[in-house]
Amino acid sequence: MSNATAVSDATFASEVVQSDLPVIVDFWAEWCGPCKMIAPVLDQIAAEYTGKLKVVKVDVDSNSKTASQYSVMSIPTLLFFKGGKVQDQVIGAVPKKMLQDKVNKFLA
Repeated sequence: MSNATAVSDATFASEVVQSDLPVIVDFWAEWCGPCKMIAPVLDQIAAEYTGKLKVVKVDVDSNSKTASQYSVMSIPTLLFFKGGKVQDQVIGAVPKKMLQDKVNKFLA
């Protein structure tokens, strides 16, 4: 089971933009190989940072409005939100260590 919450175009504002916690948004698709590679890493990060950070997933195939609103051109794209605004991004599947370093900087 995934530790990341699935969000849609309809729930994006309430789950991400209005979140009290910082949020990592994973823009992904079922057919995307690199998305499947990074998914377990994001689940681990979601579990390790429970209460400090929220990890959500947006399926770009069924939620194209949100993906285009944030100019997501390739997947996986991770957007780091704090206070309702994008603070940072990662494009592509990256090693867990690199992602953890990014998260630690983001939460500092």
